[in-house]
Amino acid sequence: MRHVARLLTVSAFTALMATTAMAQTPKDTVVMAKQIDDIISLDPAEVFEFSGGEVVGNVYDKLVRFDLADPSKLYGDLAESWSISPDSKTYTFKLKPNVKFHSGNPLTAADVVYSFQRAVVLNKSPGFILTQFGLTKDNVTQMVKAVDDKTVTITVDKPYAPSFFLNCLTANVAVIVDSKLVKANEKAGDFGYEWLKQNSAGSGAYKLRAWRANEQYTLEANPDWFMGAPKVKRVVVRHVAEPASQRLLLEKGDVDYARNLSKDQLDSIKSNADIVQQVGDKGYILYLGLNQKNPNLAKPEVREALKYLVDYDSIERNIVAGTYKPHQAFLPKGFLGAIDDRPYKFDPAKAKELLAKAGLPNGFSVTMDTRSVNPITDIAQAVQANWAQAGIKLELIPGDGKQTLTKYRARTHDIYIGQWGPDYQDPHTNAETFAINENNAEDARSKTLAWRNAWDIPEMSKKTGALVFETDSDKRKAGYEAIEREHQKVSPFVIMFQQVEVAAHRKNVDGLILGPGSASNLYSTLSKN
Repeated sequence: MRHVARLLTVSAFTALMATTAMAQTPKDTVVMAKQIDDIISLDPAEVFEFSGGEVVGNVYDKLVRFDLADPSKLYGDLAESWSISPDSKTYTFKLKPNVKFHSGNPLTAADVVYSFQRAVVLNKSPGFILTQFGLTKDNVTQMVKAVDDKTVTITVDKPYAPSFFLNCLTANVAVIVDSKLVKANEKAGDFGYEWLKQNSAGSGAYKLRAWRANEQYTLEANPDWFMGAPKVKRVVVRHVAEPASQRLLLEKGDVDYARNLSKDQLDSIKSNADIVQQVGDKGYILYLGLNQKNPNLAKPEVREALKYLVDYDSIERNIVAGTYKPHQAFLPKGFLGAIDDRPYKFDPAKAKELLAKAGLPNGFSVTMDTRSVNPITDIAQAVQANWAQAGIKLELIPGDGKQTLTKYRARTHDIYIGQWGPDYQDPHTNAETFAINENNAEDARSKTLAWRNAWDIPEMSKKTGALVFETDSDKRKAGYEAIEREHQKVSPFVIMFQQVEVAAHRKNVDGLILGPGSASNLYSTLSKN
């Protein structure tokens, strides 16, 4: 009955927070307005969206994390220490003592083994981050072993650069779940999948208390977190699609944070003494994905023409100033091997030349799936107007984040406008998804962005994959630079911008950490007075 009573209390609270009549948020609670319609699931083995990634990053812990002050450095999270065998294939992790899950169950090496096993066997969208090291459903329990309660070994199939493997362990798919709790909620051998979609089994700073799709989620502080109890008891994140609505709620005091304000909204609150703007560089890339199943989009001249048909400068100036910067390569600024080359500018005459070479002098008709949030909608409409100047009739198909992503992942789109954020702080995180497609079949094991756009690239895949074994940093850097320049020229990706994240908040609230990825947007240091 106690558990039921707590759920009823949370339900009453979240219902109260869903109204906009409040003039002030509770003192022990931070309320955020944010676009969270992209959440499909909250199972860490499945989460591969920005908003879900932020939840997982605050609810679960990992063996290792990267230093937010210097992402090239790693430190132990649940791991007290680790060592690497001379052949660089076996990693031994010693776990920190006295760590407990939210349930009260102690963290043991068995939880690590189970967490890796379920992520590999389920093999959802982020599963490739682990399976690329030779882990399979058949061998994972031999490759990941508990030596004793506080020691675990992970063996990989090849001598990868250790920094690459360890960086992959900072991804959300590598979080550690409470195996006893998840097993208690398994159905028909599903590793608790159906249950974990809407519940949590972590040890992190916050516990998931409620999630209602396209409405809100509620997290409650874990007073026993091994890093120290969070200062704020509760965090409520409400789905507010329109930036203008977020701004009004922030100005009225109905929310403490507005997370998706546009250029116009940010300009309008600059003079408000009660509101502070916090800025953080993000590794998010905004791009168009051109499905190579479409015969027109499969033509090399068409792919390049579309890159000359985006008015990058105008979109930055009029739509995304202060929130995005022009960027045309798949590695974000700040990553090893990132380049700042901008070979494309708005040039309709050049685009028409290329279209004529492709046998399409009068253009063609095509559709683009577009998430119904700003600035995505505004950017899509700008691209639509740009392309019309070369005779391309672009039809926008609006939908929420779940709808558009589901279609994209099924490869049933023509064009998709979206964002991609790094899963870990190694260049392979983006290089793999943009420049590797090892199997273009519908039932491929690894479903990268190149695969989603049906781009069959065996040679580029080999070159890109080989770089994870390069231990000479300068050679590895040069390798990525060369692949990016080739990619800019031939790929079915129109890469346009890199995000700068801005969080506007009431001056009596502070402490949100804006990391380079969604999982490193952290709530544990939030404070309110």
